Amino acid sequence: MSYIYLYPKWIRLWHLLNGLLFIILIITGLSMQYTNKEDNIFLVGFARAVKWHNIAAILLTINYIVFVTGNVITKNFRFYKIERKNFLSDLISQFLYYSRGMFRGEKHPFPVTENRKFNPLQKFTYFMAMYVAMPLLIISGIGLMFPEITVNRFFDVSGLILTDLLHVIMGFLLSVFMLIHIYTCTLGSTPGSLFRSMLSGYHESDEH
Repeated sequence: MSYIYLYPKWIRLWHLLNGLLFIILIITGLSMQYTNKEDNIFLVGFARAVKWHNIAAILLTINYIVFVTGNVITKNFRFYKIERKNFLSDLISQFLYYSRGMFRGEKHPFPVTENRKFNPLQKFTYFMAMYVAMPLLIISGIGLMFPEITVNRFFDVSGLILTDLLHVIMGFLLSVFMLIHIYTCTLGSTPGSLFRSMLSGYHESDEH
């Protein structure tokens, strides 16, 4: 077993806070969607759901700014940089490993190293989640929190409705991403090794 230090304290703290805030946003978001304002409570009462959704959203936005700033200052962004060379073939190789290879005991095509934290499929999905979906979620959330700043009409459709639709779609996609992320975290050298990495900072690997 070898150990590689890949997760500094600031990444671990950001990751933990991001996960907790997103769980709160999912619970309160579903409650706002399915709870009757008077008596029919889905998970949390409507007024309480709105309050805690807004608080968690503000904290998530601040946490996201810390994440982006930290990536620039510490050069952690290099792990998210997508290389165009062999991009598609690398994605296919990783997909085939997840769908078939790992069940046959095949060697991982892109093992973790000090310079490669993510495999090609992870890198692509993490980039799309953190640098596309998250900004859209935050921007649309700000638009819903302050509806007076949204465009009144867009192609004869209410700007507020479009903003709400964008927010719901991004929230759904990121929720699915979170579930898949939790599952893939069980695919380390042991089912709990990647979870331990987020506590210790050290990635556990069977690669030598």
